[in-house]
Amino acid sequence: MSFDRLRRREFISLLGGAAVVWPVAVHAQQGDGVRRIGVLMGWAESDPEAKSDLAAFVRVLEQLGWAGGRNLRIDTRWAGGNADQMRTFAKELVEMQPDVILANTTPVTAALQRETQRIPIVFVVVSDPVGAGFLASLPRPGGNITGFINIESSLGGKWLELLIEIAPRVKRAAIMFNPDTAPGGGSYFLGPFEAAARSFAVEPITAPVRSDAEIEKVITQLGRESGGGLVLMTDGFMFVHRKSIISLAARNNVPAIYAESVSAKDGGLLSLGANYLDVFRRAAPYVDRILKGEKPADLPVQVPTKFELVINLKTAKALGLTVPATLQAVADEVIE
Repeated sequence: MSFDRLRRREFISLLGGAAVVWPVAVHAQQGDGVRRIGVLMGWAESDPEAKSDLAAFVRVLEQLGWAGGRNLRIDTRWAGGNADQMRTFAKELVEMQPDVILANTTPVTAALQRETQRIPIVFVVVSDPVGAGFLASLPRPGGNITGFINIESSLGGKWLELLIEIAPRVKRAAIMFNPDTAPGGGSYFLGPFEAAARSFAVEPITAPVRSDAEIEKVITQLGRESGGGLVLMTDGFMFVHRKSIISLAARNNVPAIYAESVSAKDGGLLSLGANYLDVFRRAAPYVDRILKGEKPADLPVQVPTKFELVINLKTAKALGLTVPATLQAVADEVIE
């Protein structure tokens, strides 16, 4: 899929401005009319970006009439990219018997699916819900799960294409992911990535990692010889560890492209992916509709409405790269 086509799919996000943050657990007064939402975040509670995304979801709920202390209680758990924690918290939240659960990332949704086929689940930032076995089809989910996908498999090739456009000396490119947390165990993006590598005569490297030490080993090896490049798959583990990845890429002179705009803003070279604030905002009306009696089986899965290309010129300069003017012109944000 071309970037221009992605641009044409953009729409104005539902809400702008700063989000209002509610406590991790809103202690609502018990009684008739108080509904409960469970939230299982695959990311880290210490991450300001993750907290901002969740706050955007909460703010839309407020605008829809749901207020903590009056008619709603929210119980939130943060797994920090740890698959074991996801399973533990999924069991804990399901035992609380909430009216609906917001699930962030693919492995979180999988963990919740194993615990309940009854409680409605609305997922956010899941790439391949049909392939993961969460639902029958995007237009007709058919069970207790629906939600909002964040990306298509074709971006596995588009990431590499953009990386080569900004760093044409790349001759070896690794796509890095954690098999425990990446879509399809990492397989979802591999086909398009490898096809793009063949078309650009680039050696594709599959780089599964499960720890900081393994991340460091991959990036260090890429930097030992010129021509190394790095593609970061959309993956809760990669998201949680993005700052150390950005630092290692800079230290080893490895150009890298990321799936989340915050990574480019945090110092990464460039990023292309869905606007997560928009995804979380759009999830709130689905939760509202379920609380008012609609069923997940009748709510079609939604695709992203806003993609962002972000380029960090400061990082490009540090890597000795010149960003083409044509690429800067189509970027949503260029960081000087």
